[in-house]
Amino acid sequence: MKQRFLGGTGLRVSELCLGAMTFGASADEATSHRMLDAFTEAGGTFIDTADVYTKGVSEEVLGRWLKGRRRDDLVIATKVFGTMGDAPNAGGLSRKHILSAVEDSLRRLGTDYIDLYQTHVWDAPTPIEETLGALDTLVKAGKVRYIGASNVSASQLQKSLDVARAHGWEPYVCLQPLYNLLAREVEWELLPLSEAEGVGVIPWSPLQGGWLSGKYRRGMEAAPSGSRESQAQEQQGRETWRDRDNEDTWRVVDVVFAVAEEAGRTPAQIALRWLLQRPGVTAPIVGARTMEQLTDNLGAVGWELTPEQERRLTEASARPLPYPYDVLHRFRHREPQD
Repeated sequence: MKQRFLGGTGLRVSELCLGAMTFGASADEATSHRMLDAFTEAGGTFIDTADVYTKGVSEEVLGRWLKGRRRDDLVIATKVFGTMGDAPNAGGLSRKHILSAVEDSLRRLGTDYIDLYQTHVWDAPTPIEETLGALDTLVKAGKVRYIGASNVSASQLQKSLDVARAHGWEPYVCLQPLYNLLAREVEWELLPLSEAEGVGVIPWSPLQGGWLSGKYRRGMEAAPSGSRESQAQEQQGRETWRDRDNEDTWRVVDVVFAVAEEAGRTPAQIALRWLLQRPGVTAPIVGARTMEQLTDNLGAVGWELTPEQERRLTEASARPLPYPYDVLHRFRHREPQD
């Protein structure tokens, strides 16, 4: 597995990041540890979790695996924001919660420092100055090496960067957005902004909750049994099937399968490879419930889509741009006049 610089920093991370959201939940601890072993044996060094994943269990599972291993060989990322208790300040991005939450994450992970500490979502009621000031304090104290953001708009990211710059604080150096062949809205503003500002991009849900994994084919009338989609329906009464069951989705899925057959790869590997070759992307976050799923995902590295295959995937997943992006796209290149 290749190593890439995280945005404009000197930090090297593996081109795939292992997401630990399933650890201690849909993947038991033994399976989680086997997946961590397989990921690192394949050259992976970058692991992402969050305090809110199973209320800290994911961090604990990862922390027990870290014991006895060379900590400095790995880049460990976690997140803060989610509600972790019943107290009024048990969530959010206030200084009080951040300074408390980082200590809890360090304890669960069994480590002295966190490589990448990310705000999980924008906290509208809390001034960004308060949040960034608290994060800067953690970096200066040596408890955090770098900071990142997830689930923010372009204006929120730009404001955060400008505020940090104005105060001489540590800036966000990483963005964790939703990005895949079925969700390309980050290309409108967030990706260009990240490239311009030297912010690394580590997309979450690169397979769109399994829709690009090969489980879904045109003609299906319901989500396959055992899939994340069917579990969401059974456990939470939440159904997104009707939102995805349309020509836009099936056109992309058809091309993914066609390219997979040509390349001798699986659909999941095609979808991940497309992301790996997108401008500005550092490392897609791959999550797995089983060793088989992880092995499939790891097959996305060590080869490349041809330019023609990449073009077909990009064209199949393109959507009409809303205003003002349609106008801006038409005038993105302007030739100088004589």
